[in-house]
Amino acid sequence: MSFANKNYLIVGGTSGIGLEMAKRLHEEQANVVVAARKESDEVKQYGFQFIQIDVINDDVKEAFKALPEQLHGMVYCPGSITLKPFQALKQEQIQEDLNINVMGAIKSAQGALKALKKSGDASVVFYSTVATQVGMPYHVSVATAKSALEGLGKSLSAELVRNNVRVNVLAPSLTNSPLASNLLSTEDKQEASKNRHPLGRYGEIGDIAGMTRFLLSDEASWITGQVIGVDGGLAGIRSV
Repeated sequence: MSFANKNYLIVGGTSGIGLEMAKRLHEEQANVVVAARKESDEVKQYGFQFIQIDVINDDVKEAFKALPEQLHGMVYCPGSITLKPFQALKQEQIQEDLNINVMGAIKSAQGALKALKKSGDASVVFYSTVATQVGMPYHVSVATAKSALEGLGKSLSAELVRNNVRVNVLAPSLTNSPLASNLLSTEDKQEASKNRHPLGRYGEIGDIAGMTRFLLSDEASWITGQVIGVDGGLAGIRSV
C-alpha cells in the first residue's frame, strides 16, 4: 500500500476524519493538499499545502489551479447532520444540506478532475450515511442529500472508469467525530448508541479513516462504483 510521493487532496481536512486522513497519508510519505475555509493549527504544524476555499460559494476550479499536476486521490469530507421532524424542516435547511453534501462534492470533483485523470490511477472517496439504507425518523434532509451523493458516486464511477479513476462511497453510522459531538455528549446518549449497533459500539474516526485508506490504496484497485457500509452492522444485520 505505497503512498510515498503520491499526491492526495483532502477537502475539509482540518478536523475529524479529514484531518486524520491527512495525518495518515503524511506518515506514509504522501504529499497532502488540504482544502478548507480556514487553515487550522494542525494543518500548519504538519506543513500540508493549504488551499483556502469555500467550496459552496467560491470558484473551485480557479482555486484548484494550485493543485499538483497529478492527483492520485481525493477525499471529500464536508458534511452535515440536520435532525428535525419533517414538518419542522425549512427549505433553506434542506438546500444547505444539499449544498454541503452534494454540490460541494460536485464542484470539488470537477475542479480536481484534470489532475485525477492525469495520474492514470486515482481514487475518489465520498462519505454518505447509513440513513440512506435504514429509514430513520428526523433524517429526511441529510438522507435525501446523501442519497444524491451516492447517485453521484455511482454515475461518476461509470464515467471515469476508462480514465482509471475509481469512485467509491462510504456509508458510516454514528461516528465519534466533531460533527456528531452533540449526539454523543452524555453517557446516556453514548450507551444508547452502543446498544443500537450489533457490534455493540458506535464508530470511531479510525474506523472510517482505515477504510478510506484502503480505498485510496492499490489494494483496492478492483473496487469502484460501490457504496460500502462502515456501520457496526446496523444496516445489514439484527443481533439476537
